[in-house]
Amino acid sequence: MQNYFNVFYEFDRRKVNDVIRQCIRDNVPGYVCSIDGNSLVSANNNVDHLEALNGATVNLCDSAWTPFFINCIYGTGYKNYTGADLFLEYINEKKYRQFFLGSTPQILKGLKGKMSKIDPSIQNMRFETLPFRKVEEFDYPQIADMINEDNPDIIWVSLGAPKQEQFMHRLKPYLNRGVMFGFGAIFNFNSGIPDQKRAPKWMIKLNMEWVFRIFQEPSRMAGRYWNVFISYPSLIKEEIRRKKWSDSHASLTLPG
Repeated sequence: MQNYFNVFYEFDRRKVNDVIRQCIRDNVPGYVCSIDGNSLVSANNNVDHLEALNGATVNLCDSAWTPFFINCIYGTGYKNYTGADLFLEYINEKKYRQFFLGSTPQILKGLKGKMSKIDPSIQNMRFETLPFRKVEEFDYPQIADMINEDNPDIIWVSLGAPKQEQFMHRLKPYLNRGVMFGFGAIFNFNSGIPDQKRAPKWMIKLNMEWVFRIFQEPSRMAGRYWNVFISYPSLIKEEIRRKKWSDSHASLTLPG
């Protein structure tokens, strides 16, 4: 992974999935974060969130704007890899024992029904809610015991950022095996509940999913995206400064 805006990302999809599958094969616990603009801004203002993101086994970039700015600064050709896309890829593989943790009973019921139509074995997998509490107040050994008893390959975690990333970071030491994925709204998107659906494909293709989410949940999402937009300029300025510093020091090591 490479560090941009103080966060480590892996933009190569093949490498992302190689790392995940290697952890599953080796029975090594780990976790994956899907970093959108909101998580990036939060991590740059919250040391605990930043530590959780950079402690991940691998991180996806779930923002279309972040790779755009990185490409402009560094001349790279990165693209985003959304958690929603990866989720359906692993569901459609129909080969892993999975555990679904978080969200609400209504969302979990809808998710179980819809995902079982893709993979009937999901009907016999665990779907568990968690009590509403601060991240430091969870009983992590007890939660881990519940998961370890089920022995899943994959644990999907839906608590919302920054809570889910810090939750996975704290839970990992208690797990025997299994890769956790903190992908927030994917439970909602795949629950079949009409007002929780994902944006139309044409909006996703045009990187306008954020517009759909604002109209879907204006009271919650408008303020969040506004905070992201006003925070990006300072992040970009700092990243440009880092690049200039790196380039100047690299030139000092060149022969002659």
